Amino acid sequence: METIKLSNGVNMPLLGYGVFLVAPEKCERCVSDALNVGYRLIDTAQAYFNEEGVGNAVAKSGINRNDLFLVSKVWISNAGEEKAAKSIGESLRKLRTDYIDLLLIHQAYGDVFGTWRAMEKAYRDGKVRAIGVSNFQAGRFFDFAHYVDIKPMVNQLQCNVLVQQSGIQPTLSEFDTKMMAWGPLGGQGADGVTNNPLLTEIGKRYGKTAAQVALRWLTQRGIVAIPKSTHVERMRQNLDVFDFTLTDEEMTHIATLNQQDVGTVSFGDPQFVKYLIGTYG
Repeated sequence: METIKLSNGVNMPLLGYGVFLVAPEKCERCVSDALNVGYRLIDTAQAYFNEEGVGNAVAKSGINRNDLFLVSKVWISNAGEEKAAKSIGESLRKLRTDYIDLLLIHQAYGDVFGTWRAMEKAYRDGKVRAIGVSNFQAGRFFDFAHYVDIKPMVNQLQCNVLVQQSGIQPTLSEFDTKMMAWGPLGGQGADGVTNNPLLTEIGKRYGKTAAQVALRWLTQRGIVAIPKSTHVERMRQNLDVFDFTLTDEEMTHIATLNQQDVGTVSFGDPQFVKYLIGTYG
């Protein structure tokens, strides 16, 4: 498995298994399958309500904890220093672990600075190995990163060949923040990745599917991808992307597929923010 080094020296796998929208009652089985296939990074969140399934699968796997990379996120309802600190303890309990490898703020709203202070403390106390954010678009990310003591090591964003997030890259680089891609094969309005003609054509040269080419394009850019599937064979295919390398010409050609650079979800839309705060704040 190829890795990327975060700003604090922690090595993070470039490909993992995401459990967004995996039902709690199915999560343990799916994560167990993913671990058996060879995944070592598992991405979950408080708001997915399946941290316990991840924890159970990890505990039963027999895999050395040091060989795993667990990611979770603090939800907006747990925003603020005191509530966030309590929620981190709950996540550790549900995940059945002494530490979380990467902890993110899930949304850019609510008392994010209070949440970050709790995360910084958890980081200093060894309960978290790395901290970052999720769904922070360029302006919001810069404002946040400028004022906090420990700079975000990761920003998880919707990112794939149709939603390339090229515009935010210079801002992330300024703070040595790595990108992590949710929806690396589409998701929430970015359909058309797995059956894209260009990706299919390139894939034939390597004996790979369009999806595998899409994932390889991300990882070659140093972007961590977390595809999700509940089917073992698809899990296996998604992981099998490190035995070929796209040429510079192919990478450039795929870059022309960009359609909505910042994503299909408008996290800065006041109506969306009102929904988040009104529902979960």
